[in-house]
Amino acid sequence: MNQLQDKLKFLCCLLSLVCINAIGQDLKQLRHFMQQNPSSETSIPYGNNPKAGHYLKADNARIYYEVYGKGKPFVILHGGIFGSTLEMGRFIDSLSKNYKVIAISTRGHGKSEIGKSDPSYEQKAKDVNAIIQAETSDSATVLGFSDGAYTGYYLSAAFPAKVKKLIAIGAGTWKKGWRNFTVNKEMALSLDSLYWKQQMALVPEPERVDEWFASISKTYNSTEVKEDLFKKIQCPVLVLSGELDQNAPLQSVIDAYRLIPNARLGIIPNAPHPVFLVNFDAVWASMTPFLRL
Repeated sequence: MNQLQDKLKFLCCLLSLVCINAIGQDLKQLRHFMQQNPSSETSIPYGNNPKAGHYLKADNARIYYEVYGKGKPFVILHGGIFGSTLEMGRFIDSLSKNYKVIAISTRGHGKSEIGKSDPSYEQKAKDVNAIIQAETSDSATVLGFSDGAYTGYYLSAAFPAKVKKLIAIGAGTWKKGWRNFTVNKEMALSLDSLYWKQQMALVPEPERVDEWFASISKTYNSTEVKEDLFKKIQCPVLVLSGELDQNAPLQSVIDAYRLIPNARLGIIPNAPHPVFLVNFDAVWASMTPFLRL
């Protein structure tokens, strides 16, 4: 009986080592959400690159970010819940040639802690502002996608001296209750199990993931982004969207553009919410004239 127990213990240990090794191998080839093919072994693991990684304590959470390139500061903010720094890789590749790119994993995402505050856009804006202040005395150009774009709106309104320009992709006006968010771990795994298994290996507090899903669902369900916020944004803003965006419907994006005092609008035909993953060249062509202004 003791020999059998010893053998079972040995097998359990062996399986654990195999699983740990497999996760380690997986993290060398990170995936973004719903990525069809694995990343190249030589590609930069954005969001898990120790050569570029930094932490900053912002209020009650350690926020992880990476820095690439030299020049004027340029902040990159990924999407929410299913978003990651890796999905913004082509932006980082292109922008780091001429800018100091600061790619932030917002609280609760990737290697950033969840903290004790609700994951509101006000809180995320404060987190981002703290990192900008730590990295530069200058104002920064900010590019955000979806959740990151809403964070950019709040950041621009609350800390106008720190935002030079804003590029907001896939984010329009937001009426409270227009969608019902009930995200949980089981749902996330069913949509893309490979992605979430990697993310679970990255997060510093995996035991709090269920708590985080509940908290962010509650926050989204109580969020409203309307005229009073947009009117406060004084920096130049480029509002970009895919024509077929299902998360930020076209009319809501146009409404946001009309409410922002100094805004430009770009719509990419026949493109969905993650427009830059489908047609990066069109997004880049829309951005570059704005950046030269």
